[in-house]
Amino acid sequence: MNRTIALLLPAAALLVPMAWSATAQAGIGACGDIHIEASAECEVKAGIECKAQCEPVSLQAQCAANLTVECGGQCNVEAEATCTADCSGSCVGECEAQPAEFDCRGSCVADCSGSCDAHCSASGDQAQCRASCEGTCEGECSGRCDVTEPSATCEAKCEASCSGRCDAEANIDCQIDCQASGFASCEAELQGGCEAECDVDQGALFCDGQYVDHGGNLEECVESLRAYFDIEVHGYAEGECSNGMCHGEAAGSISCAVEPVHGRTAFFGAFGLIVLVAAARRRAA
Repeated sequence: MNRTIALLLPAAALLVPMAWSATAQAGIGACGDIHIEASAECEVKAGIECKAQCEPVSLQAQCAANLTVECGGQCNVEAEATCTADCSGSCVGECEAQPAEFDCRGSCVADCSGSCDAHCSASGDQAQCRASCEGTCEGECSGRCDVTEPSATCEAKCEASCSGRCDAEANIDCQIDCQASGFASCEAELQGGCEAECDVDQGALFCDGQYVDHGGNLEECVESLRAYFDIEVHGYAEGECSNGMCHGEAAGSISCAVEPVHGRTAFFGAFGLIVLVAAARRRAA
């Protein structure tokens, strides 16, 4: 009986949620710098269902993020100062009205993305063009806003937000043209990585149906999504297994093996503790 209880105690610890740090990095660098909406639905998938989603249309947002960086050397026009000045006037008023709620990056991306329909109106591939446009907005806005302290004045936040938007809009057409030639090879490469992640325990991450290449940093990416966008990732298993022991809140697709009990090996995930408790009660009786 005592031995059984000793085995149950580590398992019980699995039901206690991990305490996540509130100081996750500002921005989504841990999520491959992909463009993600604050209202996005994010989910970890694995297996056949996951692989079925690793198709080119689901890889466009991540490719746009990657290609935005690659095309940065070619598309690097700095906007005229008048653009930032014109933008800052209305921005400061908005910020001062609700300073605690003003989001430099969010304001920048929203204003910049609003022009994507116009930039892509004549494109033969609207979805790809829009991904490139939004990726450019995300890259320029994050680059300006992520280095601005949360305690900065409204003037400083608005200058960063407007500079990011103006630079993005000055380079969007160049980025769209530059990225067009790189999507095919990028999608082929990402598809292989996506399918490989579908075969591991944790699975692959998708936000609004778009694959997120977190570079092996799923935990950091999930933490950033929570801290920066207040997004909860469905199907995510917090924790890991090694040498037959579980750490953190192992659930979802993770299952761990514990030491044999009277010659049998018990495997448990979310339901394993229930099995062990029932066994302990039978022995106690």
